[in-house]
Amino acid sequence: MKTMMDAAVLNKPLEMELKKLSIPKPRKNEALVKVYCIGICGSDIHYYEHGKIGRYEVKEPLILGHEVAGEVVEVGEEVQNVMIGDRVAIEPGVTCGRCDACKSGRYNLCPDVAFMATPPVDGAWAEYVTVRSDFLFKLPDEISYEAGALLEPLSVGIHAMNRGNITPADRLLITGLGPIGLLAAQAAKMFGVNDVYATDVVPFRRELGLDLGITNVIDPSRDDLQKNIEQWTDGKGVNVVIETSGNAKAIQDAFNSVNRGGRIVCVGMPVVNDIPVNINHMIDSELDVYGVFRYANTYPTAIQALKNPHLDIEKVITHQFALTDIQEAVDVARNQKDTSIKVMIYPGK
Repeated sequence: MKTMMDAAVLNKPLEMELKKLSIPKPRKNEALVKVYCIGICGSDIHYYEHGKIGRYEVKEPLILGHEVAGEVVEVGEEVQNVMIGDRVAIEPGVTCGRCDACKSGRYNLCPDVAFMATPPVDGAWAEYVTVRSDFLFKLPDEISYEAGALLEPLSVGIHAMNRGNITPADRLLITGLGPIGLLAAQAAKMFGVNDVYATDVVPFRRELGLDLGITNVIDPSRDDLQKNIEQWTDGKGVNVVIETSGNAKAIQDAFNSVNRGGRIVCVGMPVVNDIPVNINHMIDSELDVYGVFRYANTYPTAIQALKNPHLDIEKVITHQFALTDIQEAVDVARNQKDTSIKVMIYPGK
């Protein structure tokens, strides 16, 4: 087996370099995974452009990427849940398993989580990566590597459904149809929801949303949202808003768009910390507001749901590149937002 691998390394903002690095050696509780494909996330682009997100700052060269699937090629001596040759999806946040958050089942809130591509933890824009084996999930034959890599952003949508206590009786409005919004719509379908409405300012995303089964979609910058909701629902309104855009106005509008007694699930991260909302309206309407931070306990659910042939999350993949073309891939994800949704990278091709 070879000892060196290709890896895309962010040296500093706007400076990406393809380097030869040593293939990592798995510890006794880890597996070495040969990366088949890995998606570009909005956070990857943000680190590339700005070098930081909130309190996380790129101070040393960093490998980006955390939406990943591949094949197990080596295992540590204590690993029992996977074996060489297994096709796996990787859950990229390795938690401590000991703190109160972990023990209560909300391990996404673990203060000691090591999350791929979040400084100082390297990600997986590389040919190989080591992962603690309990964060590897075997893929059935009917689920592709591409779908396996998309389990990560799909998990955000599933977690949003769990947080919002979604049932088939709900009528949902999703604001923003980037990768998370589109996959949240697929997650809603997994939860049995038939009435899924959405907003986005980009025509291509609205068209793809309809292709993925969203009931109705409008451009919120041009169309009257409340009027359309009334028409779509025969005056019943929506009782859940899943806000994925992070747009300040969309967040404010969520409070006015949802029915009294409804639920608002905030997924998208705004660029500012403070956004005015009408608290009196929230109290008077008895609204429930939920935050979403990554996900927890979603991968088994997602894998089971994707056995349904009517769910096709791979439609969000609009571009595919070899790892050697990483700069072009990043440029497409940055600059072609009108025509790109999910850019997928293939280290072995």
